[in-house]
Amino acid sequence: MPMNVDQLKKLVAGDTVAIRGTAILEPAGGPGDKIFPPTYAVDDKNKKPGAKYAFETRRIEGHDAKCVLIDSVQSQANRMEEALQALWADRRVALPVVSVDFSSIAPEVGRVTSLTAPHRIADALLRDSLLDGQLFRLSDIGKSFTDASTKNATALFKVCPTGLVFGLWDSTGPKGGLGAKFQRALVSEIVGINAEHGSKTASRIDPLNILKKAADIYVAADEKDRWTTDASKAKKENGEPVKFGKEGKPSEVNHGNVTPSIDSVAGGVTIDEARHTVVLSLASLRRLGFTTGAEDARTVLAALGLLAVFAAESRGHDLRSRCLLVPKKGFALKLEAIARDGSTTPVELDLAGAIALYNEAVGKLPDGIKFDKPAGEALAELQPSPKLADLVKRSRQLAAAQADVGDA
Repeated sequence: MPMNVDQLKKLVAGDTVAIRGTAILEPAGGPGDKIFPPTYAVDDKNKKPGAKYAFETRRIEGHDAKCVLIDSVQSQANRMEEALQALWADRRVALPVVSVDFSSIAPEVGRVTSLTAPHRIADALLRDSLLDGQLFRLSDIGKSFTDASTKNATALFKVCPTGLVFGLWDSTGPKGGLGAKFQRALVSEIVGINAEHGSKTASRIDPLNILKKAADIYVAADEKDRWTTDASKAKKENGEPVKFGKEGKPSEVNHGNVTPSIDSVAGGVTIDEARHTVVLSLASLRRLGFTTGAEDARTVLAALGLLAVFAAESRGHDLRSRCLLVPKKGFALKLEAIARDGSTTPVELDLAGAIALYNEAVGKLPDGIKFDKPAGEALAELQPSPKLADLVKRSRQLAAAQADVGDA
C-alpha cells in the first residue's frame, strides 16, 4: 500500500533521519552512447579536453572513479519546481504561489512565479513588482516573511513552502545579507560514473558555395534590410560604412561554408552509468519551528518534497540536447527511510500516491497555518513596476541591436 499521512507523520516526528533514493540511469541510445553534460565558463586559453565539464574523482564502492556532473543540485531543484508548477496550474495540488505577469513586455516569458524565479519568493523580480500599486516587499504578504527564521517559519510556510524545502536566502530584502536563510532539505543530483571526454565535429556545406571574400557585409541603414553589400546603403559612423559583425564576412549573416572543425573542450562524454541520488532530510525539517501545528506543517513539507521528486521523475530525464537518460532495467528510483541507527524501511510511493499524500496532508493543516488559496489560484498576482518594465525593455533593445551586428 502507498504511504499515508499517518505513516509519514510518524517518520517526520520519530527517529527517521532522511528519506533517500537512488536510480541507475543510462543513455537512451544504450550503453556507450555519448551524452552531453552541462558546460561551464573557463578561460579561453584552457583547451584541455573536457575543460568545460565538471569532472571530479569520487569514491564509488571503495574505488576512485572519474565522474562528471550531469545535472546539478540547483538544476534538479529547478526541474522539480517546474514540475510542481505544472501540477498547481492543472489544479491538482494547493500550493501558495506568487505570480508576476510579464506578458506585456516579454510575451514569450509570460508569467514568472515564486516556483520559477531563481530565488523563489525572495527574488528581485518579485521584489521590484507591484501588488495593487504597491511594491511587493511593502505589501502585507511581502513583509510577512521578513522575520522568518528556523525558530518560527510560519510566515514563510504560508507564502512559499518550497523555500523551506529547496532552501532560501532573503538577501535582497530589507535586512540584506542578514535576511532569512534556510538550508536545503531536499537534494537531488545526477552524476556520470567512469566518465571519459570525447570530441564533436562541426561543418556545413553551403549549396551556393558563397566564398568569404565574395563581398564585404555592412549593417544596412534601413533596419528592415538588416545587411547589405552596398556601402552606399550602409549605416555610417564617422562617415564610414559599418561592417556587420566583427569582420563583415558573409558568415556573419550565416552564408557560406562552415569549415570542418573538432571540439574536444566540450565534445561530450561516455560513461559506464549515471547515478541519480535523492535525499530528503527529515532532520532538517524537524529543526523548523511554527507557532501552531508544527508536526502537521513539517508533514506537509515532507510530502511536498516527495511530491517534487516524483513529479520531476514522471517527466523523465531529457536534460538537454543529446542528454536523454533512462533507468536501467530493474534500477528505477526506489525510496527508503533511514533511521538514526542505520536501519532502512522501503517507502512505497508513486506520483499518484504522492499527489494524494500531499493533498491529504494539506487538508489536515490546522487553522492559523492553512493555505489561503485553493489549487491553481495564485496567492497574489503582481505586475512589474515601471522601473522594472523599463529595465527589461532596454535590455531587450540592446540584445536585439547586438544580435543584428553579430556580437550577442
